[in-house]
Amino acid sequence: MTNPLIECIPNFSEARRPEVVQKIIESIQGVAGIHLLDRHSDLDHNRTVITYVGNPAAVSEAAFASIKTAAELIDLNQHQGEHPRIGATDVVPFVPIRDTSIQDCVRLAENLAKRVADELNIPVFLYEEAARISEKQNLENIRKGQFEALKEEIGSSPVRTPDYGPSELGSAGATVIGVRQPLIAFNIYLTTDDVSIAQKIGRAVRHSSGGLRYVKGMGVLVEGKAQVSMNLTNFSKTPIARVVEFVRREAARYGVAIHHSELVGLIPQTALIDAAQWYLQLDGFETKQILEQRLFDERQENTENANKEESFLNQLASADPAPGGGSAAAYSAAMGAALTTMVSRLTLGRKKYADVHAQMQTLEEESIQLQTELTTAIQEDADAFIQVMEAFKKPKSTPEEIVQRNNAIQAATIQAAELPFRAAQKALQIMKNAFQAARIGNINTISDAASGVIFARAGLRSACINVRTNTLSIQDQNKVDQLLASVRQLEKEAAEIEEQLTLLLQERGGFPN
Repeated sequence: MTNPLIECIPNFSEARRPEVVQKIIESIQGVAGIHLLDRHSDLDHNRTVITYVGNPAAVSEAAFASIKTAAELIDLNQHQGEHPRIGATDVVPFVPIRDTSIQDCVRLAENLAKRVADELNIPVFLYEEAARISEKQNLENIRKGQFEALKEEIGSSPVRTPDYGPSELGSAGATVIGVRQPLIAFNIYLTTDDVSIAQKIGRAVRHSSGGLRYVKGMGVLVEGKAQVSMNLTNFSKTPIARVVEFVRREAARYGVAIHHSELVGLIPQTALIDAAQWYLQLDGFETKQILEQRLFDERQENTENANKEESFLNQLASADPAPGGGSAAAYSAAMGAALTTMVSRLTLGRKKYADVHAQMQTLEEESIQLQTELTTAIQEDADAFIQVMEAFKKPKSTPEEIVQRNNAIQAATIQAAELPFRAAQKALQIMKNAFQAARIGNINTISDAASGVIFARAGLRSACINVRTNTLSIQDQNKVDQLLASVRQLEKEAAEIEEQLTLLLQERGGFPN
């Protein structure tokens, strides 16, 4: 069983207001399944870089949440800093780490870009491996002239035209989303204090001067030693061992040697294994020969088996109050999305359905994204219930504590109502998509598409019940009225689709009355 892991390193145009940076971090950490690895804020640059990892669904959801938060709190019209930038969330690279590919990450980037454009009205450019034209592969081309120049030139040329969203900039600017290989920040110190030697080697090793592909380099003086400072942008194509030997040979030309090397930040394990295999000249080596790797794999397998036993259905059946109906609603709707994706894939590429290829491709992309969002919502709903329970446990010994407790209960209850409401909205969209798949997709899968409609319908009804339940405890009557009116509209549209499905199954599927 695979266990995909993706790294995301979003860059935000803020460092001088710690409270803003903290809210962005909290929006990332609020997504289940996310592990925050690092954060770095530079006051001169007025820029913060955050590193986190998780499964594809969680990583995408955390990226969206942080982009949304940054857009609400950062105004590029007021931003000042040394680092080039075009957006509140300037750049969002995805990096495949384990059991996933560049193409998987490209699809993730495209789905996120579309969602950011559609829901936040922010222009999005795709770069690096996700770029659709060669000029956009290089981030510097997109960011040329920064926010101020892009504001005037957006839409004026292919490289200045966003891949998603409007050709105009608001206060949040634009966001660049893409995919790249893991970057290794790697420095080599020389047995000399002559910085000119390091500078010559830096020029020789970097690709822009005719050196090694996927290497950026320069020479600097650090703590009395000449240093060749490098970024290795694709260690699988230009291995770290090859870089070391290149620097070693160049250094020998000037009568010096390598004193030591250092890593800045994190490095993928694969890069170190590749270097060890190269230097030891190991033949037929496999990672399963590494003792710790074998132990990890065995532990992982045991964990997965335990997870199977403690499945979602078993969790629902337990005596614990969460997960409950709200999580089940999201799970049901997610199954509807998954079935729609299946029908799309069984239709795409077949000559008989060539005329609906574009429509089915759109359905596939939307269904994958909706499944991802609802998968995250399963845990979010359970967490929301727990937050309500925690609010009720707050002290109430003084008038101030009573007020604080009531405010906490109300905030948690509103959140507990809004989460299933958003799930119901997504479920309605899945019903529409699944119905469309039943109408134009592979006729042999019409029953699967219809099942997708029904699963989404069940999820919608269950989610709406959970909304109504929580509104009973909300004191803000305007909020209650707004939620209930919206729920009634969702249920009305869902009922209409269900009626249309019955007719479609009779007319296109030949189902008996």
